Amino acid sequence: MKHGFIKAATMTPKIRVADPVYNAAQISTGIKEAVGKGAKIIVFPELCITGYTCGDLFLQELLLAQAREALHTVMDAAQGSDALIFVGLPLEKDHKLYNVAAVLQNGEVLAFIPKRFIPSYAEFYEARHFMPGNEEPETYLFDGKEVPFGTNILFQVEAVHGLTIGCELCEDLWAPFSPGIRHALAGATVLVNLSASNETVGKDVYREMLVKSTSAKLIAGYLYASAGEGESTQDLVFGGHNMIAENGTMLAQAKRFAPENIYADLDIHRLQHERRRMMSYQPRREGQYLVLPVTMDEEETALLRMFGPRPFVPSDQEERAKRCEEILSIQSYGLKKRYEHTGCKSAVVGVSGGLDSTLALLVTVRAFDLLGLERGQITAVTMPCFGTTDRTYDNACKLARTLGATLYEVDIKEAVTVHFKDIGQKIEEHDVTYENGQARERTQILMDIANRTGGLVIGTGDMSELALGWATYNGDHMSMYGVNAGVPKTLVRHLVQYYADTCGNETLRAVLLNVLDTPVSPELLPPVDGVISQKTEDLVGPYELHDFFLYYMLRCGFEPGKIYRIACRSFQDMYDKDVILKWLKTFYRRFFAQQFKRSCLPDGPKVGSVAVSPRGDLRMPSDACAQIWLQQVEEL
Repeated sequence: MKHGFIKAATMTPKIRVADPVYNAAQISTGIKEAVGKGAKIIVFPELCITGYTCGDLFLQELLLAQAREALHTVMDAAQGSDALIFVGLPLEKDHKLYNVAAVLQNGEVLAFIPKRFIPSYAEFYEARHFMPGNEEPETYLFDGKEVPFGTNILFQVEAVHGLTIGCELCEDLWAPFSPGIRHALAGATVLVNLSASNETVGKDVYREMLVKSTSAKLIAGYLYASAGEGESTQDLVFGGHNMIAENGTMLAQAKRFAPENIYADLDIHRLQHERRRMMSYQPRREGQYLVLPVTMDEEETALLRMFGPRPFVPSDQEERAKRCEEILSIQSYGLKKRYEHTGCKSAVVGVSGGLDSTLALLVTVRAFDLLGLERGQITAVTMPCFGTTDRTYDNACKLARTLGATLYEVDIKEAVTVHFKDIGQKIEEHDVTYENGQARERTQILMDIANRTGGLVIGTGDMSELALGWATYNGDHMSMYGVNAGVPKTLVRHLVQYYADTCGNETLRAVLLNVLDTPVSPELLPPVDGVISQKTEDLVGPYELHDFFLYYMLRCGFEPGKIYRIACRSFQDMYDKDVILKWLKTFYRRFFAQQFKRSCLPDGPKVGSVAVSPRGDLRMPSDACAQIWLQQVEEL
């Protein structure tokens, strides 16, 4: 349960209709399997002790008595385990029958949760046998002990901060204002559903949509265990469609028509983070609730869950292409609006032959096409200096010409040399002044050309650089509209690749592929034998690591220890743990120290769920202290 992870299971035993003894044995086997795999929340289907399809046999005293006895068998199987187990059975109370979930832990019944909404339409006729459950908890005498009985009961697990579990049964999920909604608003972060949902054509798609959308709307985990093999097929077939979802994402899903138990790791702390940041999520309690404290041993969950090493980049090729097209549209339409508002007719883009300036020029071209402006009104400025290589220079020139922009060259070596002389900087001293002096000279040139042509300077810097502060203050840090400000470096590469694959121009494609094959570099230090000597990722670390850190820090609110843990898992075949830790330290140190640069960013469009604009997602003081984050990193 460390870092908020808890393993959950949904189980569909193969049962016999109206045979509680056999079914209890199957359920007990399932419990032992799930506990053995580390599951702490275990959910079985609706009425699984008897079978859902007993019909009028539910009115038989013998079946009801055997169901109670079978529950004792299941309780014995739960003995010695602190897992919270949900099992369905029919239960008589005050001479009426209820469809309930028995909630078990360590051989004890903690509560009975009755089904609230009883379906009696189409193939369902539960109202023939069962009463709707009461909401406010009452007392039920079971084995001489008073056990809470009611819908409004929550289970608060003290070992995992924020983990509170609510329960509903099958049709409850389909109701407009389901018990699950009330449970979530009352504090439940995980909802379990004991179900017996039969199969009809297309119903699985609707069922999946319900589970995913409910978990998304309620910012909760959702465990759905459905009846399967062994239920009567007299009129219906049950497919055992088990699902585990979290905040709109399906973590695990069973194949239908085959008994399949599924497991997933729920991330309770991430759910808490989402609820904290979503101000439209406003908790409230409808009716009287009973919150039962549940004790579990604190232990580290052995993770099944995988975290993609590139959270900003869809792994599916088709989805990635769709995402790239959408992002390019956001960027270009954002720039289009800025031109419509200002009335400007020209643009100035500094092109270096690198990825970021290439993307910025591509976006500018798309915006001008949307505006019906001539591409020749885009001035692509190349400004070679001490670190420029033939490869990047040639790529910059070819790119501008192929796209139809006006190429303008300004060799800045002489101007920078004079500037260094003016300020007393030795030209052979390759320090930060040597590097930043070139960057600021380039920005001055771009701004002045924009004044001369009546245009806007289009920024090229990306979000990863902004996060690390890898930009020269009032140099490449500044522009009149930063089209890449919301795009992380790992995604920039895929956007350029997508453009290359879809442009339909072989000459342009060849240039873009060459750019993609060029090492990322600011080219501010002299090359060695004509080859780039200054590689950004050698200096600040791999961008794929930094983008991973950035996503899980800002989007999910994870602490450094948790980010380190999942990074080691995600990059286990790529980087040693010591390497990951080294760059994690760099990330936190730079992220906090460089906020002053982000506090005065130019305008630029947000394209994804993470952004660092001071006017948007990241309202962070420039002098915030990084001590508690860095201290935790040091302790790893």
